[in-house]
Amino acid sequence: MNLLHDIPLSALQLYLTAPYSCSYLPGRLACSQVATPSFLITPAVYSELMRHGFRRSGSVTYRPRCDACQACVPVRVEVASFAPSRTQRRSRQRHIGLEASLHALRDNEEYFILYQRYQMARHPDGGMKNDSRDQYRNFLLQSHIDSTLVEFRENGVLRMVSIIDILDDGLSSVYTFYDPDVAQASFGTYNVLWQIDLCRKLQLEYLYLGYWIEGSKKMAYKANFHPLQGLIHGKWQALPTDRP
Repeated sequence: MNLLHDIPLSALQLYLTAPYSCSYLPGRLACSQVATPSFLITPAVYSELMRHGFRRSGSVTYRPRCDACQACVPVRVEVASFAPSRTQRRSRQRHIGLEASLHALRDNEEYFILYQRYQMARHPDGGMKNDSRDQYRNFLLQSHIDSTLVEFRENGVLRMVSIIDILDDGLSSVYTFYDPDVAQASFGTYNVLWQIDLCRKLQLEYLYLGYWIEGSKKMAYKANFHPLQGLIHGKWQALPTDRP
């Protein structure tokens, strides 16, 4: 089966997974379309795949492909036009003491402990709360493209870790986990703002935030960053959003 006919990726193949329980909409089944082989997905190829709605989990590059549901919408922030809301400005000020440093993807006991705490506190009913060290590594530390790990510390204490992919037109926010026990924190919002700032420093147009689902509380935060584009019927277009 050939991949998209309008991009030069004829060496890649797509296969459809068996149905599995949807992680975002209870009671529904989902399917994914997976691009293979992974070793042919170079940074340039991956950037093109991202523009067609794919993203990755570890070394697996995929996009949702559900016949009866089109709820998953790939979204990206238009960096040049973005201006933080009042709530977002407060978040930035609240965490002004965080110090960020960039690293190659690496295993670290401190990171894994924070990951476990985050999963247990924020996603107690999710499938990743009991992830083994190998599952954690495969999910976050396996990449065949240009990826970086960002750690955020406050007075030397690890508060947040974020994995980012570097594309030819933007950054892709892969996954972030943070200290769930800090009172009145808004680490997730701060992290997106920080990544938008990094896009500007690197002169990149977009910050890709993965999939937005209107009926999913887990995805609701993505609609707070404007202007936001969604890939709908194969075309990137502005999404109407309510400003908090």
